[in-house]
Amino acid sequence: MRKDNKTYYDEFSQGYEKERFKRYHRFLDESELSIARPYCEGKRVLEVGCGTGLLLAPLAEVAESAVGIDLSEGMLAKAKERGLTVKQASATSLPFSDSSFDTVVSFKVLAHVEEIQKALHEAVRVTRPGGHLVLEFYNKHSVRSLVKLLKPAHSVADSTTDEQVYTRFDSLSDIASYLPSGAQIVKVAGIRVLAPTYHFYNAPLLGTATVALERRLQNSALARLGGFLVVVVQKAG
Repeated sequence: MRKDNKTYYDEFSQGYEKERFKRYHRFLDESELSIARPYCEGKRVLEVGCGTGLLLAPLAEVAESAVGIDLSEGMLAKAKERGLTVKQASATSLPFSDSSFDTVVSFKVLAHVEEIQKALHEAVRVTRPGGHLVLEFYNKHSVRSLVKLLKPAHSVADSTTDEQVYTRFDSLSDIASYLPSGAQIVKVAGIRVLAPTYHFYNAPLLGTATVALERRLQNSALARLGGFLVVVVQKAG
């Protein structure tokens, strides 16, 4: 039976950071930050689905101001321990006025939001005209998607498997179709283009080579095959 996102993430928060500092997750975080940081420097930034603040914290260091929202009280408690400004809220109902932010970012979250068009309309609404959104989706046309389709269910929290969590894989054209009028994709990057599983990253020698290769591919012609698609969207001025 599927779990609602709040219940799942409250449960997940208890051990969320347990694996976050291994090479694979460091690679994901560093890749996402490298894409987002130029759009956040000196800007008013909102992170949708900030979790425990692992990405919000470094972005807050370069932003004029930074706020995060998340459904999970458990996740937010850890973000508050980091001294971050966060609020409990849903991606589909952001508690901010129109044009409140220069940049909106969201990672590891939107693939789990069923009402994706509503969430993107909200994200664009709170972005100022001419501002940017840096948004991550799970790629339908990727090795990662194929592995997800073929593998058995695995545990993602103490009493939850990945098949109990709503997850959507999108193509680039799907993503474009979700956006409201007046918002368009201006850049695409791909993360985890070739490696079929995270084990490639965490292996002692193979991991170093995998990370180096994957970094070279993120903005190459193969980027659109990345397991994670990061799109930069600009709101019309």
